[in-house]
Amino acid sequence: MKKIFLFLLITFIFTACEKDCYNAPLPILFKFVDSNDENLITNGKLTSYSVVEENQTGVSLTKTSDDMVILENVGAYNGIKKYTFSSNLKSFDFSIQSSEFKGGCDGYQINKLTFTGIGIDVTDEKGYYKIILK
Repeated sequence: MKKIFLFLLITFIFTACEKDCYNAPLPILFKFVDSNDENLITNGKLTSYSVVEENQTGVSLTKTSDDMVILENVGAYNGIKKYTFSSNLKSFDFSIQSSEFKGGCDGYQINKLTFTGIGIDVTDEKGYYKIILK
């Protein structure tokens, strides 16, 4: 009887503890094009670019094989943060509004991106933002 009780107690302890999990926000992808819809990285016109957070911390960027840019590790917070994109062609500001993920795991989700800047147009495409630099 003692062994059965001990077995049940150990089983209860291990099944009562939920597995830790975390849902990171989905990545943000930017595709930079000109007014003729030509990719500015592919055609060599956009050669240098960076993104900084409002506290002047740099954001890691990764260029994809199809010449888009992934913003790394953004959106893992509750609220709104402002960012500045700078390049050899144009600069603009944008903000990301995020919130806690409501589900079985902890995490965050990006709710909204807002772009501000003169001489840019942004369209939300399937899975990325197309940014037209004029």
